[in-house]
Amino acid sequence: MDKLIHDTKGVTISNDGATIMKLLDIVHPAAKSLVDVSLAQDAEVGDGTTSVVILAGEFLKEAKPFIEEGVHPRSLIKSFRQAAVLAVQRLKDQAISLEDKALEEKKDLLKKCAMTTLNSKLVSGEKEFFAQMVVDAVSKLDPATLDLKMIGIKKVQGGGLRDSFLVDGVAFKKTFSYAGFEQQPKSFVSPKILVLNIELELKAEKENAEIRLDDPAKYQSIVDAEWNIIYDKLAKCVASGANIVLSRLAIGDLATQYFADRNIFCAGRVESGDLERVTKATGAKVQTTVNNLDPAVLGTCASFEERQVGAERYNLFMGCPQARTATLVLRGGSEQFIDEADRSLHDAIMIVRRALKHAQVVAGGGAIEMELSKYLAEYSLQFSNKSQLFIKAYAKALEVIPRQLCNNAGFDATDVLNQLRQKHALADGSGKNFGVDVNTGGVCDTYKSFVWEPALVKINAIQAATEAACLILSVDETVRNPKSEVPDAASGAAAQAAMTGAGGRGRGRGAMRGRGMRR
Repeated sequence: MDKLIHDTKGVTISNDGATIMKLLDIVHPAAKSLVDVSLAQDAEVGDGTTSVVILAGEFLKEAKPFIEEGVHPRSLIKSFRQAAVLAVQRLKDQAISLEDKALEEKKDLLKKCAMTTLNSKLVSGEKEFFAQMVVDAVSKLDPATLDLKMIGIKKVQGGGLRDSFLVDGVAFKKTFSYAGFEQQPKSFVSPKILVLNIELELKAEKENAEIRLDDPAKYQSIVDAEWNIIYDKLAKCVASGANIVLSRLAIGDLATQYFADRNIFCAGRVESGDLERVTKATGAKVQTTVNNLDPAVLGTCASFEERQVGAERYNLFMGCPQARTATLVLRGGSEQFIDEADRSLHDAIMIVRRALKHAQVVAGGGAIEMELSKYLAEYSLQFSNKSQLFIKAYAKALEVIPRQLCNNAGFDATDVLNQLRQKHALADGSGKNFGVDVNTGGVCDTYKSFVWEPALVKINAIQAATEAACLILSVDETVRNPKSEVPDAASGAAAQAAMTGAGGRGRGRGAMRGRGMRR
């Protein structure tokens, strides 16, 4: 289910773990470490942000009875870390590689990974449409770097989700424009593109420059000099042979009209992110002067057009020769809905990137967690000391993922988990890929149903959740440090009496046992 968060910034509707965590105003110091874990998961792999928090919480829940019975936290931490190493090793053994597949087959497999990610999102109704779009966008990136900055996401209100489209190149909203803009041509085939980082407008003198004249007739020559400078710059831009002039800084009304008269399109105050993607895609080099412009610094693309998208107009550069960039234009009814679609697609893009870099996948739908749980429960029997109990508790905690999937889908979790345990306990190992089937309320082979997740997501989630749980377990005292103030004699004596009355509470193990997990 989605969460609606209402704060000073407005209303956010989301079910992305990291987004919700970021927006919550958390005071509890231990809970803050779970927020950090969720954000770290988002930064590292982009998905599994909810799973990592659920796992960390469940590890702590399973540890609570032991702590209350007086077990030393160090024993628990040691066993939990050992269990995490075993789980990750087992997960790597179970992972299936997609490395040696043909390109078309690989794209199909990546699409299935993206669809698994979008399954739980607000846009799940159009998951196939968006999964294809995400795979196409990521496929256009440079395989060596897969730079996320090279995928632009633009949001335009209005229309339905199906009206969203992918631009093979760069798209950005029409910039602020002056009179004369409408007379400029709005489409080109194989244009030459000049990218500048200078202002093309007449400016009032900033530095309060003072010019003393002994002859009023000379005043006109100073005014003419300013006009000559700007006209000289514009003439050099035209002489370079450029059809499109883009600048990070302003292009004024004089320049706009000048370019319009010469059938040149211009856009000023282009956002630096968009400008960077234009340069990478078209091969243009940003110029800080218009003197001695070399044709080699101009970029090109197959076609340029200005297109109406909803209420906005967009400049589209398509068919770029150095096409290492793509732009997703998202449509939708409300602002919150498009924002959530943006977050959902970010997760899917991250997953496809990770699956391309580390082409190992595991069965999703809680299947891999059940397999790891079964493996650790069996492995724990090798120990004759307390570690057996601790590793068993860790194994039980992993079952929280399929249980939560059942609860989210409205099924009887106990019933489904018993079916999963029975499948995963089969001696021939034929049930190792069985997970929750949210369509029927039963179980199914999630690998055959193409519910896949990159192994990296699960490895990162298990390691991060274990570290967070161990970090909280290793704290045995919370010291609140109020603002320093000199206590008077009476309050000092009262504090001393309270400490004595508490029997030195907090210093002995007995006190700690009594408080359990309130540490």
